[in-house]
Amino acid sequence: MAGAEKSSAEGGTGDGRGTAVGLPIPRFVSLRTDPINLRTGPGVRYPVDWVYVRRQLPVEVIGEFDTWRRIRDPDGAEGWVHQSMLSGKRTAVVTGAARALKRTGEDAAEDVATLEAGVVVNVQRCPANTGYCRVEASGLQGWLKRDQFWGVYPGEALQ
Repeated sequence: MAGAEKSSAEGGTGDGRGTAVGLPIPRFVSLRTDPINLRTGPGVRYPVDWVYVRRQLPVEVIGEFDTWRRIRDPDGAEGWVHQSMLSGKRTAVVTGAARALKRTGEDAAEDVATLEAGVVVNVQRCPANTGYCRVEASGLQGWLKRDQFWGVYPGEALQ
C-alpha cells in the first residue's frame, strides 16, 4: 500500500494499552459507516490512500494518536482513520474457501449454511479455549471455526 509509512505518533503505554483511551492495542473493531477514508497519517492534512465502502468490515487497531486510529484491514493494508468511523461491534470476515456454519460448536455438528469467503459475520460469542465462535450472518446463526475467519484473536474469549 503506497504511502503507509510508520508514524512516530503511534501511542502506547508499553503494556499493550493505547494512550488515547486506554483500550488494548492491538484490538479488533469494525467500520461504522461508509465511505471511510484511510489516510497515510493521523489527520485530515494527510492524503487519502484508500476509501472503504464496506461498513461493518472488521479491522485491527494497531496504533493511536489523539482521535486517530492506525488500523490494519483483513488484506493487510494499514493506515489512519478517525475514531468516529469505528465501532466496538465485533465482526469477522470469512477467509479461504467456502465454510460450513455449524449448528453447534463441534466438528461433527450439522451444517446450517455455507458461508462464502469474504462474507462479514457478526461475532456473538467465543468461549475461552474452544475452536469455535457463535456468529450471525444474514439472519442465520451458528458456529464457525476460529481458523476460518479473521477478526478474533486465538484464544480470545468474547461473551
